[in-house]
Amino acid sequence: MREQFNYFQASPKAMDTMLQMEEYITSCHQTKKSLDYKLIELVKMRVSQINGCAFCLDMHSQDTRANNESEQRLYTLSVWRETPFFTEKERAALAWAEAITLITNNVMNEQLFNDTLKHFDEEQIVDLTLVINAINAWNRFAISFGKKAGSYKRSTLTDQK
Repeated sequence: MREQFNYFQASPKAMDTMLQMEEYITSCHQTKKSLDYKLIELVKMRVSQINGCAFCLDMHSQDTRANNESEQRLYTLSVWRETPFFTEKERAALAWAEAITLITNNVMNEQLFNDTLKHFDEEQIVDLTLVINAINAWNRFAISFGKKAGSYKRSTLTDQK
């Protein structure tokens, strides 16, 4: 699919709203009670894998590699359950991300919530859910309007160390 149009130019106010959400997400890993940056990026990548968003996978793989994520973990992210490379906290976040992204599969249940609550407090679960919802929305913009993988150019402004 060719790129249909620039959605940032087509509706700047809508995209400003999305960017404000990203600003809040950035603040989540910069505060004392933070979600770890690597965790946020892993979640964004896993959701983008599920949704098949090549643009977002390209973007977040560049960003996370620049912040010292291992190639091994990136290559095995889609099969995280079968590898020893992810912490229990990361596993909880990835399970939560998959359940929300695939919400029509009816895997959202009390056990999943309790497993997530073992690793995150209520505020962190809400923030993690926002991260998941935001990347799902970004995936849908990029896929719907044909945003091409390879067009993202990483800058020092995106460094989140």
